Amino acid sequence: MTKSVQKITLSPSRDIPFNKLVLSQSNVRSVKAGVSIEQLAESIAQRTLLQSLSVRAVVDKEGNETGMFEVPAGGRRFRALELLVKQKRMAKTQAVPCVVREGGIAEDDSLAENDERIGLHPLDQFRAFQTLSGVGLSEEDIAARHFVTPAVVKQRLRLASVSPKLHDVYAEDGMTLEQLMAFSVTADHARQEQVWENVSRSGYDEPYQIRRMLTENAVRASDRRAQFVGLDAYEQAGGGVLRDLFEHDNGGWLQDVALLDRLVTEKLKAEAETVAAEGWKWISVARDFPYGHTDGLREIEGKPVDLSPEENATIDALNAEHAKLESDYQHADELPDEVDQRLGEIEAALMAFEDRSVLYDPAEIVRAGVFVSIDSEGRLSVDRGYVRPEDDLPATDPDVSRSADTSSTEGREVGASGPRTVVSVAGSPVESDGDDDDVTRPLPDRLITELTAHRTLALRDALAESPAIAFQAVLHNFVLTAFYRFASSGSCLEIGLRTPTFPAQAPGLRESASAKAVEARHESWKARLPQGENDLWDALTALDGDAQASLFAHCASFAVNAVHEPANRTNQGRISAHGVQTRLDQADVLARAVDFDMVRAGWRPTVDNYLGRVTKPRILEAVREARDESSAQLIEHLKKADMAKEAERLLDGSGWLPEPLRLTDATVSLAEEEGEADPLPEFLGDAENRENAGDDEPEQLDAAE
Repeated sequence: MTKSVQKITLSPSRDIPFNKLVLSQSNVRSVKAGVSIEQLAESIAQRTLLQSLSVRAVVDKEGNETGMFEVPAGGRRFRALELLVKQKRMAKTQAVPCVVREGGIAEDDSLAENDERIGLHPLDQFRAFQTLSGVGLSEEDIAARHFVTPAVVKQRLRLASVSPKLHDVYAEDGMTLEQLMAFSVTADHARQEQVWENVSRSGYDEPYQIRRMLTENAVRASDRRAQFVGLDAYEQAGGGVLRDLFEHDNGGWLQDVALLDRLVTEKLKAEAETVAAEGWKWISVARDFPYGHTDGLREIEGKPVDLSPEENATIDALNAEHAKLESDYQHADELPDEVDQRLGEIEAALMAFEDRSVLYDPAEIVRAGVFVSIDSEGRLSVDRGYVRPEDDLPATDPDVSRSADTSSTEGREVGASGPRTVVSVAGSPVESDGDDDDVTRPLPDRLITELTAHRTLALRDALAESPAIAFQAVLHNFVLTAFYRFASSGSCLEIGLRTPTFPAQAPGLRESASAKAVEARHESWKARLPQGENDLWDALTALDGDAQASLFAHCASFAVNAVHEPANRTNQGRISAHGVQTRLDQADVLARAVDFDMVRAGWRPTVDNYLGRVTKPRILEAVREARDESSAQLIEHLKKADMAKEAERLLDGSGWLPEPLRLTDATVSLAEEEGEADPLPEFLGDAENRENAGDDEPEQLDAAE
């Protein structure tokens, strides 16, 4: 016999005047921390009561109903209604929808109502805000109606705009809220889904890694190009900006890099036209000039414009104020914001006086030129007063036209009459990123040249810090010349004094710590030496022995040449492969003597200077050497670009160096001389085959990698 199912009877509902309701002592919510009555009251005022109260009839001692009802479940709603009555925004006799409970336990009803309440999943809130926005409510309206700030609404709407596929992953706990926030940095759903597929497989799915991948083809607003053009000008030209609403993004990322570069070039050319009015023979324009671009040029001296008495008084006042502020707060752990701001204003004002205009001899201006570029802070850099060797020669024909810089890709003459300033826009070489190559090949000659350019510059700096070794190195070179007439020209110290140039401009060379140290030392000595060469001998005589030795080491360091170059490109092929290797071996001897190390010199492997330039097996080999096999396995499935970026992170701080930057073992070098090993290290490959092959093979290898 089938047992009948007992039917459920719901408690009846009725409207009860508010003044007939009282708060029950059976309400289990006794802790009031975090409970906001005011917000709920405002919500009821906007929308009326959305949920009934649960009430029970109040009875007297005999069990008879008194006409009053207590509220064991819904106490917060009751207090909100009570507040509206006190504010005279609701009548005390207003009928309130109630569910009248009979039987059971009042405390059980109150506990169950709170326990069974489930908050919205965050994704539901994001979508709800999106719906409200879609029906015409502004962000401010939504914020006011739901008691949050407009910024929170903007964030929720941004999260709602992420790819629906990623929403589904988030809804099923497949990703964290922080990861979803990272994806909101771009509105490109296809790119979001592509990145998620990559990071979910690789395990490199931290929010910062997701943001980095989504913005890898954009330029940070803090980039000097963006600072130079200005974000407003870029956006007015139609450029888009990616913004992160959940983390400080320093202005975001500029998406249209081509547009940004065009705006930079246009602004630099406009600035060059202004400078051209000063009468210079030539102006070279570029976003950045390579290290050593002024080598071989004669710099003319200018005289700063004299300061007026008022300006001198202003400088004195600013210096006095700066000194007083520093004295007043010298023991403070942290400067107040207004004091810190004022110190910055004073320093900027003093710098403006230091950067005042410089007057040049008009006779020098007509044969000298100017370099116009952007400095590291995104400010205009105008470097005036450089004379090319050919312009220092006596002019035989005044009508000979003046040509632009041979390195330029665009030339234009500025001027209405007479000699015109030639403005040239320097070209920037762009290397193609070919298909992935899964074969371990010898390193490309150009890459080795760039790496050893870094090494040469750092070795120059190290030698300049070791006067005794520098003196011995020069003496060694002199002895070779005087006593060993038929010795090969393989010394790494090219005394002449001739400073060898770098045949390839390595990425980051100009901004390296070695370059800055060399430049600072050079400028310091330049300030101590007389302007005219006729006074130089007496000035050197006045130096003590230590100062002379230090200056000697500094000058000698400029002759260091530890750059690898293919034999058929070195001195028009006049030096053999053995001569090149001898020079590199002597560079190692010199490096060991000055206790030189590229890691201490500040070099580290990056995508730009190494990892993005070699094949995938080379990248994995580097990770294995620096870390371990398991680290290499973590990234071996990635595409080359992603692999290079992750390898940069893994190698950071490891002290790993590619072969061209390592010091060779002295015992190995001795064995090579005795014929017990190949005459060239592995990374150089077969020098004889490379000479026979000409230039084609290295160039093809560069393109493939």
